[in-house]
Amino acid sequence: MKALGGWLARRAENVLVLMLGAMFAVFILQIIFRYLLNLPIGWTHEISVILWLWIVLFGSAFVTRESEEIRFDILYSAVGARTRRGMAVITAAALVLLYAVSLPAMADYVSFMKVERTAYLKLPFNWVYAIYLAFAVAAIIRYLWLGWQALRGTAPEAFDPTKAGSGV
Repeated sequence: MKALGGWLARRAENVLVLMLGAMFAVFILQIIFRYLLNLPIGWTHEISVILWLWIVLFGSAFVTRESEEIRFDILYSAVGARTRRGMAVITAAALVLLYAVSLPAMADYVSFMKVERTAYLKLPFNWVYAIYLAFAVAAIIRYLWLGWQALRGTAPEAFDPTKAGSGV
C-alpha cells in the first residue's frame, strides 16, 4: 500500500510539473505574440489563469505534504508535543467542518456554472472550477487523518529551521 501511495504521489508531481510547463510555454507564447509580433492574443491569458488555479489547488490537494504547509511556526515551535497535538486536533476539526459545510454549496455552484463559458476558449466554467471539489474532498480526508493521528498520540513535527524545506 505504501508503494502505491508513493507511486501516486510521484504521478501527481508529474501532472503538476506538466501543468507548470504548459503555463510557462503559454506565457512565453503570449509575450512573443504581444511584443514581437504585435498581435495580442487573449486565449493565452485565459489558459494561464486556468492553469494557475489548477496548479494551486491540485498541488495543495495532492502534492504538498503536511510538513510543508504554512503555520505560525513561532507559536508552534514554542509549545510541547502535547500542545501541538491539541492544536492539530483543533485545526483539523475546524478545517474539516469548514470544507464539509462549503462542499454542497460549491458542488451546486460548479454544477450551475456549466451554463457559462470562458471568453476565448469557450470552456464550460464547471470544468474550470471542478478542481475545487477535488481539493475540498482531499483536504477533508487529509485533515481527518491528521486529526485522528493527533488524537492517537502522534504529535506533528516541531519546527526545525535547519531543514532545507523550512523556508528559512
